[in-house]
This record gives sequence, C-alpha cells and structure tokens, in this order.
Amino acid sequence: MDDLANDRTATHTAPVVAAHEALLSTGAYVMSPAAVSECLGTDEHDWAAFAAHWEDLAPDTYAAERGTRRLRRYGHFSLSRTGELTLLPHLAFVQPEETNPLYVDVDRHFEPLTDAFVADPLLTPLLRMLGDVAGCLDDAADWSVKVHPFRVIASDDSQGAPTPEGRHRDGVTLVTSLLIGRDNATGGESSVYGLDGAEVLTTTLSERGTLLLGDDRSTLHGVSPIRPVDATRSAHRDVLVTTLTAR
Repeated sequence: MDDLANDRTATHTAPVVAAHEALLSTGAYVMSPAAVSECLGTDEHDWAAFAAHWEDLAPDTYAAERGTRRLRRYGHFSLSRTGELTLLPHLAFVQPEETNPLYVDVDRHFEPLTDAFVADPLLTPLLRMLGDVAGCLDDAADWSVKVHPFRVIASDDSQGAPTPEGRHRDGVTLVTSLLIGRDNATGGESSVYGLDGAEVLTTTLSERGTLLLGDDRSTLHGVSPIRPVDATRSAHRDVLVTTLTAR
C-alpha cells in the first residue's frame, strides 16, 4: 500500500501541477494533448485504439426527443485516494437539482460501457490522473467517477448540439471534456463562465487528446452547436465527458 501511495504522489507531474494552479485561480484549464499523453504515458497508437470505441456507442433517445442526434454510453466507478478503481453496478443516470434544467431529477437509462472500453489500457491511467487533478479541489478519500463517451452528429439540415441545455452545471466537483475526434465539423466551441456570468475561458477542442477541466462548483459550461464543413456529408464530434464528485 505504501508503494502505491508513493506511485500516486509521483503522478503529480508538471501538467497536473499547472492544472491545480489554474483550477484554484480561475476555475478552468485546458491541458494540451502532449501534456495529457505525458501524464498517461500514451502514444498515437494508444489514442487511435481508444477512439475506436466511439464506433460502438448507442443512441441517446432522450436527446432525440429534443431533436439532437447523439450517441453515448455511461459507466460509474469509484476511485480511491490510492488509485483503486472499481466499476460500480450499472444504474440510471440522475443529475441533481439546480444543474441541468432539461433533466432535473429524471432517471435516464443509457447503455453501459462495453467490456472492451472498461478494459482499454488508456482508461485507468486517465481516471487516476483526473483523480490527481481533482485532489486540489477536495481532499476526498474516494471519488464518484461518472464516464460518458459521446458522439454528437450534425447534417446540413440539422445542427448537432453538444449541450442542448445551454450553460449549466453538472452538480459535481470536477467536470472534464476530452476530445477524441472531429470529422467534417465546424463549431463546437467550449466556454466556461463564472457563476456571475463572466466568461472565464473559451476554446475549440480541435486536436485529439485536448482536455478541458472545470471546477463545477464555481463555474458554468456550454458548447456551441456543430455543423458540417462539407454539406454533402454528416459531421460528428466525439468527446469523453468525465465527472468526479467527492464522496
């Protein structure tokens, strides 16, 4: 156990320290793909293999009811301070009051993460790294970690809305968005705001591995719609949204 704790301390690399400083000062931070890969020890082959899971997502029927074409899956983990990661039983996804205005206290049932996704060698170090980042916001012994791979689809006559609810909070401690890929897409600008509405950060996640981090307790976030660059083809934007909540 002591060795594991020492390993966890060693993961506080320069990119994680930079994330800590930004989250504590402004509430948001963008970590570059190079920095993320440095933290995870991954290369382009690992990223390509991880991105392949986005070809095996399931329709989001709740978003479809509101005119948004979205594919997704969902999984819930427990992450201890020492890095022990446990997949929890698959249950409905429920967001707390005063967060997402479209689905307050609504039980939404999504297809679970595939076994291959859970076993992917990139996932565990990613979630552990996010736990290290979140440690600057709360000294939690355990984190509730919710994992949402998303694909938003747009066509010439239908824009893709990554956040149809608009600016919102998720009711968690740390909210993160990792770009997995974009195809034929323009738009998809990510913005973070203070609770007073002042803009904190605006960026377009355009390169695979770019990671947007936000202190969800003190900020709101939203993403503008995407549209196709080539109107004769559909467009899509793939992200992994992961939230951590101190238990």
